[in-house]
Parts: sequence; C-alpha cells; structure tokens
Amino acid sequence: MLDGKSTVNSDRTGGSMGVLELRDIGLYCPAGHFYIDPTRGVERAIITHAHSDHARPGSGCYLSHPLTAPILAHRLGRSYRLETLEYGEQLRVNDAVISLHPAGHIPGSSQVRIEIGGEVWVVSGDYKTTPDPVSTPFDPIRCHTFITECTFGLPIFRFMGNSIHEINQWWSNNVGERSSVLYAYSLGKAQRILSEVDISIGPIYVHSSVEDINEILREANVSIPRVQRLREGVSSEELKRALVLIPPGSSDTPLDPSSTAFASGWMSMRNRRLKGGFDVGFVVSDHADWPGLLSAIEATGAQRVLTTHGYTESLARYLREKGHDAAELTSLSGNMKR
Repeated sequence: MLDGKSTVNSDRTGGSMGVLELRDIGLYCPAGHFYIDPTRGVERAIITHAHSDHARPGSGCYLSHPLTAPILAHRLGRSYRLETLEYGEQLRVNDAVISLHPAGHIPGSSQVRIEIGGEVWVVSGDYKTTPDPVSTPFDPIRCHTFITECTFGLPIFRFMGNSIHEINQWWSNNVGERSSVLYAYSLGKAQRILSEVDISIGPIYVHSSVEDINEILREANVSIPRVQRLREGVSSEELKRALVLIPPGSSDTPLDPSSTAFASGWMSMRNRRLKGGFDVGFVVSDHADWPGLLSAIEATGAQRVLTTHGYTESLARYLREKGHDAAELTSLSGNMKR
C-alpha cells in the first residue's frame, strides 16, 4: 500500500507547497503551476471532462484526454493551446508528474493522478463505476489522498433496474399515438442512450446540439448509431413513431402530441420528476451511486478522502464513522470541514 501523509494548504495566495491547494478558482498544484477544472481562465488548466461546469473558457493552455479535446474546441473555440494525454501516459509538468485515468463518466472523462516526491493524490472529476458502451470504464487508482465527487453521496441513491429496457418499453407503447420526447444531456447521457436503445422500434431524431457531439465522437471512432437532426417539416405521423432526444433547458417547444420523460439519476427521487412536469422519469446516471462511491473509495486504498461536489458532509461523516480519515473539501475557504 502507498504510505505518507497529505494536507490541503488553506493559503489561497501561496505559501507552503502541498500537493494541491484549494483556491477560489479551483484546485491548484504549486509544484506544477497548473489548475484542475478552474472556474475561470488561468495560464494552464487540466480538464477532467468537457461538461461546462468543469471546462470553462479563457485559459491559455488546456490539457485533456484526446477524446475531450475536439469537444473543448467545439464548445470553447480555438483561441488557446491544447495538449492531450492518453490514459496512463505520464507527463512531467515542472516538479509534478501527472497522468490521466478513465473516470467512466462520459467519453474522454478522466481522473487526474498527481505525484510529487513519491506522494500521490488523485482528483476523481465526475465518475461512474458501472460500464456503458461509449465511455472507458472507471479505473480505480491507488493513492495517498483521493478527492472524490459525491453528487449522489447519500444511501438513498442506489441505481438498480434496467432503465434502458424501460425506455424501450415506454417508446414502444407510444408508437403511432404520440412522439416520445426524452430529455437528456447533449454530452454523455444522450450518446449512452443512443448506444443502448432498441433502434428497431422506430426513427430517432435528436436536437442539433446532440448531433454536433455525435459527429465529433463518431469522427473519433466512438460507436454511435446514425440518427436524424430534428428539423421543421418532419411529418407528425413520422414523429409519432419516433424517439426524440432533446437537452434539458432547450427552448424548443415539445412536440404535440407527445409523452415527455427525463433521464437522470435524480429521477430516483419521485418529487424531482413531479416538479419537472415530466410524464415519466428514467434513472440513467453518469455518476456513481452510493454503493459505487464506497467501492471506488475502497479500491483506491487512500489514507485520506476529501469529498467535493455533492453531499460532501454526509459522505465524509459516514467515512469517518467507518474509520477513514475523511473530510469535506469546502468550495471557497480552502479549509477541510469536519
């Protein structure tokens, strides 16, 4: 097992050199002079994946997995330097050695491993421990300190059942009567659904933002079925046979008549589905559920666990009760909240 002790430096302006400091704009590595998923532009940013809450414009140089790179170019433009690193490939950045490892969240999603003087920290980014057809499966990395997301960090979140089978059944039941409008995020969730649904049921139409990502990933040899862009002029009879994928928050008016559904881990909570006004909710998540979080943490062998992005206090408290050295990594102060 790896051994050693680690701390988070609470001095946001500099000071003693730990592996990582939590600054107001994100996790900073003093030895490497880079940030991980910074909230605004910096000189050098390592990006775990291309979702907009992790990949923001304005940095001078970005480092990511090769599958993430073209999506960054599509979403952020090209007025920056972009470097890529394959999974498991090591790169020395000043006095830090870094490598990227599969997170299983979406195509190209990465954990960031940082080693300085024999001490190893891993930043999980967003991750999922169950496999899907479009993402490289999560690979737990041995480390001294593991910084874990915990979007679904409560025991109530246990994603069981076959949601794709339920989507197929819902779509089949609607065919000929109404269009099946399924809201799913344009990067990751949509491609996962497209790769798993039964395409023999009927035609599939997708919002342009979904197909833009589909085309980028197909170009990178990710296997995604050919579908049609949703456009004006498609007959109502055609759409009554169709599955239509639209990102949540889209200004496009739902088709009429239609049955609406939302695919998300949050659909495991009935009140979330009702509040959203959807006819149906399908539990399809790109994040680890409670058992997945616990199994991932155990597999790292980490001596210290820091929780972020979600139910941080609950997960950290549970881990401490089980004998772990665990703390909540707060988003602004840079301290570890017990």
